[in-house]
Amino acid sequence: MLKIRKSNDRGYADHGWLKSFHSFSFAGYYDPQHMGWGNLRVINEDRIAPGTGFGTHGHRDMEIISYVLAGNLAHKDSMGNVKGIPPGDVQRMSAGSGVQHSEFNHAPDATTHFLQIWIEPKLTGIAPGYEQKSFSDAQKQGRLCLVASGDGSQGSVTIHADARLYAGLFDGDQSAELTLAAKRKGYVQLVRGEVSINGTRLFTGDAALLEDESSVRLSHAKDAEVLVFDLRA
Repeated sequence: MLKIRKSNDRGYADHGWLKSFHSFSFAGYYDPQHMGWGNLRVINEDRIAPGTGFGTHGHRDMEIISYVLAGNLAHKDSMGNVKGIPPGDVQRMSAGSGVQHSEFNHAPDATTHFLQIWIEPKLTGIAPGYEQKSFSDAQKQGRLCLVASGDGSQGSVTIHADARLYAGLFDGDQSAELTLAAKRKGYVQLVRGEVSINGTRLFTGDAALLEDESSVRLSHAKDAEVLVFDLRA
């Protein structure tokens, strides 16, 4: 089964300083048909206006990944991390037993555009943790590059969750295929461009939800940037 979630069908919130698309129920957006997919709980596509951001707030028992598309995301947390996250970097914060953090766009004239991703952890109450790694366009061009996984393999950031996240850049006749084991779910978020997923066309902002599929096949791309999740069912 492959189901398409069109970009315009997502929840949307405009707070002035923040414009956010919600793939799943989040904050003031509630849709009982879209509460998550497997252990993937949140994908928010956020745009933070210059000089604004999220003030200090708390999280518990969630694996949080930030994938920056444009601008720079300034992160500060109660573990002592003060970081800037540019495009190409993947940040992982394990909230565990509890963490406080803030996220800002300090640029005076540029919007910060990023994806905020939450994945449910395998264990609760663990010590909070932080990790950040850079993945070049060359690593992602024409292939699915593993950027987050439960074992940190292939240089990916390590999440405390039964999930693997891949990022790829595709154009023209470039293609890739990811095998899904039995009883696994797949989720594809098209960040930009166009691509066919198992023969079905996706456009910027669209997503594909896969269940009882043996693989995820990407082909016939046009300036596409894509995230592919291999998830616990």
